[in-house]
Amino acid sequence: MTSDSVPTSGEHRRATRSIHDLPAAERPRERLALRGPGGLSAAELIAVVVGTGGAGRSAVDVAEDALARHASVGALARASDAELAAIPGLGLAKAARLAAAFELGRRSVADWPAGRWTIRSPRDVADRLIVEMGRLEREELRVLSLNAKNVVQRASTAYVGNVSASLVRVGELFRDAVRLDASGVILVHNHPSGDPTPSPDDLHLTAEAIAAGRLLDIDVLDHVVIGHDAWVSLRDRGVSFDRPGVRAA
Repeated sequence: MTSDSVPTSGEHRRATRSIHDLPAAERPRERLALRGPGGLSAAELIAVVVGTGGAGRSAVDVAEDALARHASVGALARASDAELAAIPGLGLAKAARLAAAFELGRRSVADWPAGRWTIRSPRDVADRLIVEMGRLEREELRVLSLNAKNVVQRASTAYVGNVSASLVRVGELFRDAVRLDASGVILVHNHPSGDPTPSPDDLHLTAEAIAAGRLLDIDVLDHVVIGHDAWVSLRDRGVSFDRPGVRAA
């Protein structure tokens, strides 16, 4: 064997290491049972989900490489199915398992807090919807219908596609609000590019919605644009709305 063919210590570790080579106290599943999910690193949690590694690499090795390729858990959660499957050691089946785990996480955040949802500021909107909407591959326009105490009565998807005043039927934005006799609405839509900076179309749609709301006696309280890890309130950006923003009931 030439010197060029001698594996380094790190290469040797990767070529031979498996979960079963680790002491029981260092195995992700055993650590999960002992310390709970909060006691595990992100790589260990991912390892528990994918279950096994491959080609002499442990599930932890695969998880660490996945995080290194995508820089963070949030970035990994936004990866497409094809991008996940391309990570060495994952493949289609394990990638599907990981994608399902991320989706469950997004849905659990979207459902929190359960029951009464009172909006006191744009952040209350973003905190609840950014995980769910920030990764969408297409634009979605949602409408939150609020009563006079700023409690959300219904959250509905009004449009999927290119969100602009020329394509969206503005009157449709108020359909649920009219039925519920809502006091106001908040528009929320995402930018699949990840940049939440409002576009001219966003400003135009907001102006059209405010005008329609005046005719229906339903206030448009804000329009929140969501990106991957950031959001923008058009009210905070200086867009003129008909009444002060939502406030503590």
